[in-house]
Amino acid sequence: MLQIQKFIRYLKFEKRYSIHTQKAYEVDLVQFNDYLESEYESSMLEATDVMIRSWMMSMIGSSCSKRSLNRKLSSLRQFYKYALRNNLLANNPMLRVISMKTDKKIPSFISEKEMTHLLEDVNYSDDYEGVRDKAILQMFYYTGMRLSELIALKVDDIDFSLNQVKVLGKRSKERIIPLLNTHLLDLKRYLSVREDFFSPPKSHLFLTTSGNILYPKLVYRFVNSYLSRVTKVMQRSPHVLRHAFATHMLNDGADLNAVKEILGHVSLTSTQIYTHNSAEQLKKVYKQAHPRGDI
Repeated sequence: MLQIQKFIRYLKFEKRYSIHTQKAYEVDLVQFNDYLESEYESSMLEATDVMIRSWMMSMIGSSCSKRSLNRKLSSLRQFYKYALRNNLLANNPMLRVISMKTDKKIPSFISEKEMTHLLEDVNYSDDYEGVRDKAILQMFYYTGMRLSELIALKVDDIDFSLNQVKVLGKRSKERIIPLLNTHLLDLKRYLSVREDFFSPPKSHLFLTTSGNILYPKLVYRFVNSYLSRVTKVMQRSPHVLRHAFATHMLNDGADLNAVKEILGHVSLTSTQIYTHNSAEQLKKVYKQAHPRGDI
């Protein structure tokens, strides 16, 4: 357990992983360590590939999904790489362990028509809450940023002269996202309403009606409510707006690497999941390209 705690401190101070990621790693490693102590009277630094595969079978038997199990195996791989680098063991038991094969999941997203309906046709109240809600929906869709990134935004992060916003992403990495002129006009309107509503001024860009920093459940709740008015997709979370941003950009010809940078992905593989085409897009291309498509 001591080695697990040292590893988590390494993730925190050297890798600068988020608190959420640190906790996920810790839960996975403690769970595996408990299994080793119970079944083999052993520890993580004494584990073999046979023990790891035995644990995998026990997890599958307890209804753990393949995707969740692969995430846990990823935690083990990171731990054993760390252990090798620090001379805590001679051989990596994960070298002969293969992740479970899973079906590729296409992210949920809503259509461009539905997004237009959401931003142009839905009625928002003229009070602070209504103006704020629309500004948040716009920020999600126009920038593709994550929920945690939006909540952390400060007023000073918006640069109106350069038409851009500074975003603090995962592992405290900063990136710059360009902003549309129309979006900036709406942001100025929001800030004007916000200034009248709060005194003295607050540093965070988006606030609750009581002047506090937004919390995830509140944003999830009203995003779900607004999306339910324009779409029938089952998943109606802030992340769906991020999916919509990436999908619509790529469907309209955006460069994959540019979208990767805007989204803040480390690997291009993470961005490639958005290169799927909607059924309507496929129909359009098929009709335009097929020799008898105009009949």
